[in-house]
This record gives sequence, structure tokens and C-alpha cells, in this order.
Amino acid sequence: MKKILIPVDFSKKSEYASKMAARIAKKSNSKIYLLHLIELPTGIIDMGAGSNFSIPKSMLYLKKVKERILEFKEDFFPENIEVHYAIKFQNPYEGILKYADKIDVDLIVMGSKGHSDFEEILIGSNTEKVVRTSKVPVIIVKKDNEKFKMKNLVFASNFKNENKKEVFRKFLDFADHFKSKIHLVKINTPSTFESTREATKKINQFIQDFELPKYSVNIYNDLSIEKGILNFSRDINADLIALSTSGRSGLSHLFSKSVTKNLSKKALKPILTIKI
Repeated sequence: MKKILIPVDFSKKSEYASKMAARIAKKSNSKIYLLHLIELPTGIIDMGAGSNFSIPKSMLYLKKVKERILEFKEDFFPENIEVHYAIKFQNPYEGILKYADKIDVDLIVMGSKGHSDFEEILIGSNTEKVVRTSKVPVIIVKKDNEKFKMKNLVFASNFKNENKKEVFRKFLDFADHFKSKIHLVKINTPSTFESTREATKKINQFIQDFELPKYSVNIYNDLSIEKGILNFSRDINADLIALSTSGRSGLSHLFSKSVTKNLSKKALKPILTIKI
């Protein structure tokens, strides 16, 4: 992992994402790229007659944004981490993916949904779109955690699809930087029940081509998949939950759309998503 991208809107969620990204960069010796996106009204872009935003005002605004992003850099990243920044005129979803592709990042770290309009610049549907379509892994951060460590990582899956092995390989590459213990979990529900013997055999077949560090194989019973993932993660005091995603509909390649929404709303643990 060499490059980490953080979309920044100066909200608390951006701060949480930056703190986590700084920890990851320190462990992996990665460079940080801060991206601030400005979605301007048509009148500002046109700068024509009748525009409510003149060129001098635009330049002053950009100057203020640059000053703020430099302050942000100083506040959240130590001097020994290499930090770059960019300010782009584009909507959040397209801007994030385009810039990520341009600089060839290895990881995107984003803040998740806030409680105010200001915090919704980079979140909600934009976060879902980035998670669904990003070519690189995405970490979604929902809260601040000063004591955050990557000791226990959960990889939740049904372990059925061979395509998920490439996802798992990327997950292992990420986990290797932190020497974490990996907890593989298959959630059993009343409607998707498998015997412990069958599910354990399936997981062991799935991982047989990989050299895993410390790990555990777990079959967890619950009323729903999202409750199972959340409860299991709490039981083992997980630091991060990893899931595979599909370009069709977010996390629904593994779970239903309703499960995805519930998991995103309820999970306070950081979520790492890797596209199939």
C-alpha cells in the first residue's frame, strides 16, 4: 500500500477518517492525498454577466479553502507522513473516483453519514456510490477512536463465490501491515442455515490456497445477517469489519439491500469494502 486518498469536507467525519488514515499510513509507510471537492452553482462556473460570484470572489474563496486544507494537514498528520492535497471543482462521487484513478491510489478512507446538512457533502448516496464502484478498497469511518488499533479484523462472507478469493487476497494484503488476527465468520440465520460442519468445511476450502497469519474460523447464529455480523464483532471486540462488494448494488452481492442499509446505519466499527 503506497497511496491513501481521503475526501475532506472539514466535518468531524473527515477528521475521524483522517485520524484513521494517519495510523494506517504510519504502519504501511504510505503517502496521504487529501481531496476537497467544490460543487459550484452554474452562475459561478459561467462567471458571465449577472453572475452572483465574481472572479475576485472566486479567487478569495479558493485561497480560504487552501488555507483551511493546509491547517487540516497540520492538525491531523505528523511531519513524518508525506501529505499532498488537491482542490477540484466536481461533484463528490465523480470527483473522488476520477482523482483516485488519476493518482492510482491503493485505499480510500471516508467519513460516513453525519447528522447535519454540512456533514452530508461527502456522504449518504455519494458514499454508497463510491463503495459500489471504486476499483480500490474503501474504509468507511463512523466515529472517532483515539485508542484504535488493528488487532482484530473480521472478514464476513458466505464463502461461496470463487471471485471472493481475490477480494480476500486484497484483504490479507491490508491486514499484513498490522500483523492482525483475522476472524473469518459465516452468519447462520433461520433462512440461510448450514450445519457447523458444512459451513466450517466450506470456509477451510476457501482459505486453503492462502497462507494466513493468526486466524479463527467462526460460525455465528443470529436472527439476521447484519445482526450476526454486528454481534459477533462486538463479542470479539473487533477493530474493523471487512466485506466484499459488487458493482451492481453496493454490498448486496453478499447481502440484501435492506441488510446493507441496516449494517451501514448500525455499525460503529470501521467497515472495509473491497469490490469483486
